Amino acid sequence: MSTRFEDLGLSKELLRAVEDMGFEEPSPIQVLAIPHILEGRDIVGQAQTGTGKTAAFGLPLLEKLDPRVKLTQALILCPTRELAIQVAEEVGKLAQRRKISVLPIYGGQPIERQFRALEKGAQVIVGTPGRVMDHMERATLSLNAVSIAVLDEADEMLDMGFRDDIEHILEHTPENSQRIFFSATMPTAIMEMAKRFLNEPEIVKITRKQLTVPSVEQTYYEVRPHQKMEALCRVLDSRGFRKALVFCSTKRSVDELTSHLMTRGYLADGLHGNLAQPQRDRVMGRFRTGGIEILVATDVAARGIDVDDVDAVINYDIPHDVENYVHRIGRTGRAGRAGKAFTFVTAREHYRLRDIIRFTKARIVQSQLPTLNDVVNIKTGRLLNEVRATIESGSLERHTSLVESFLDDDDSTSMDMAAALLKILMQRDFGIAETDANAHDVLQESGRDRDRDRDRRFPERTKAPGGKERFVKPLRTSHSVARLFFNVGSKMNVAPRDLVGAIAGETGIPGRSIGAIEIHERFSFVEVPSKVANEVMGVMNGSQIRGFRVAVEIATPKS
Repeated sequence: MSTRFEDLGLSKELLRAVEDMGFEEPSPIQVLAIPHILEGRDIVGQAQTGTGKTAAFGLPLLEKLDPRVKLTQALILCPTRELAIQVAEEVGKLAQRRKISVLPIYGGQPIERQFRALEKGAQVIVGTPGRVMDHMERATLSLNAVSIAVLDEADEMLDMGFRDDIEHILEHTPENSQRIFFSATMPTAIMEMAKRFLNEPEIVKITRKQLTVPSVEQTYYEVRPHQKMEALCRVLDSRGFRKALVFCSTKRSVDELTSHLMTRGYLADGLHGNLAQPQRDRVMGRFRTGGIEILVATDVAARGIDVDDVDAVINYDIPHDVENYVHRIGRTGRAGRAGKAFTFVTAREHYRLRDIIRFTKARIVQSQLPTLNDVVNIKTGRLLNEVRATIESGSLERHTSLVESFLDDDDSTSMDMAAALLKILMQRDFGIAETDANAHDVLQESGRDRDRDRDRRFPERTKAPGGKERFVKPLRTSHSVARLFFNVGSKMNVAPRDLVGAIAGETGIPGRSIGAIEIHERFSFVEVPSKVANEVMGVMNGSQIRGFRVAVEIATPKS
């Protein structure tokens, strides 16, 4: 039986925080370390980046702190500013349910800003040794109330020459404080420091298994969080996979993504730990036999997947653990077949990608997402290839006679008829309208143009009767305009940039093509070019703005 987070002695608040983070079950280092830390034992842990060590010390650390005490109660030392930021972000997410404040302090950031933050109070400080020493000397940081101190990547801090600083900092923490050392290696200097500062420490050790990366073509795309759904559809549409496995970090995101894909007409289903075994068996049976083409799953649920003909693995959410990445992409490229793996990475997740590349030595190449034009051309090419294959197969006599009969009774040419049939098939089977091929692809922009559109101050802002605000921006188009109704407004803290950003990011139309916006308390009106109105409604219906599910429809004409 595998260990669950519920078995480790964590409170309900932290168990909910774990679920929010998408952790389905604890990693080996978490299983070993968390109970000892909760008992108050000093720890020397050997674990590398990508094994879940941040949560291994972060969860019990947060469990032991008192949210009512606004003094600094915990100190986490990291060798670099990048790691300090990374650790502070992860611990901060885990701390939200307990309402505990986490503050990173490091060199390179204006120290005055840190003065103000420290003055407000932070219960957990995550910092580099040099900057922590600096604040101690300026008397802007007191360690007198610290009950738990952590050295993260202690061996690297020693290699960087921080030994004297670390010892000075630990000497200024209370003698009875709990101390935890985590290190990828265990050099003599670590053990000497442990002997001096730790009280009968528990030694926990995780040796990373040899990671054998399968021979799979690996690609990553840099996307913004709100672009991921559209990015997934672009990849699926341009590649035409017969079987694709899509990984999400949480059970909730599996359900939401599956629902979105099914709404868009994909043959998709989801798999996660909340499904009963008969349900899981039915889903897997459909995936094996081709009843579904896209299986959306969490890491734990995917362990039982043993399907040889998976064309591609798509990491919709990049995994927290390096080993999970290797396990995921190992689901494709089996039985001598070629496999492909695609990973979506946001700007804040690049450190995870660096860890994966660093520990697996894998070649993961950045690529550009296919544009709408690419998708249209690829789908059209596939359809024409199917037409050619059908012509070459023969047996068209009956259909030929029907065409000849049609042409005899009509002024159209055979070319007109072929073009009309192609148009009908593309609209019916692929959902490709004439305007799609000309649609602007916001996902391929560097982001600068869209940011200027979103952040630009609207030239006119007037207060209209009834308390509504009208934001007037010239619509840069000579075409007719459609006015759309959105069921979100100022009561939901929705601003013009939220509407512009969501529409541009989800649909791919440029922000500058969006016209006048009227925001009322509980709804809004947005003007868009009429030729893309149906596309906007189709994509935006069911999406979210400011956490609220969106419903969009053509607005009733003004009287």
